[in-house]
Amino acid sequence: MSFELTGKVIDIGPIQKKGESFKKREFVIEVSEAGNSGREFTDYIKFQCIQDRTDIIDESYLNENVKVTFNIKGNKWEKDGRVSYFTNLDAWRVEKAGSETAPDDDFPPPLLDDLPPDNEEMDDLPF
Repeated sequence: MSFELTGKVIDIGPIQKKGESFKKREFVIEVSEAGNSGREFTDYIKFQCIQDRTDIIDESYLNENVKVTFNIKGNKWEKDGRVSYFTNLDAWRVEKAGSETAPDDDFPPPLLDDLPPDNEEMDDLPF
């Protein structure tokens, strides 16, 4: 299942390599909406792009309004008897808001994460 969110890109991180076979890039969009009292609320939503999707956003999107299509991934991680849960927003399409580009049917959304990082500290992570 995929979700969409529109907002202004306020930060784009560099591509991070986690071992030889895993890479990711994070970016943040600002989403504002008016509450019942007329007061405006602003949220800052961080997304990640992984593997071959790290090039779907670059510095040319900075300060632009975009529509992000993404999947929500939740994971459970256990180490030394302690259980942690975390959630990632995996972006798989970014387009400037208002652009009418056709979906790329040859490049469907990812269903599973690719290989996990080759980091000793993260070897027991489930993704």
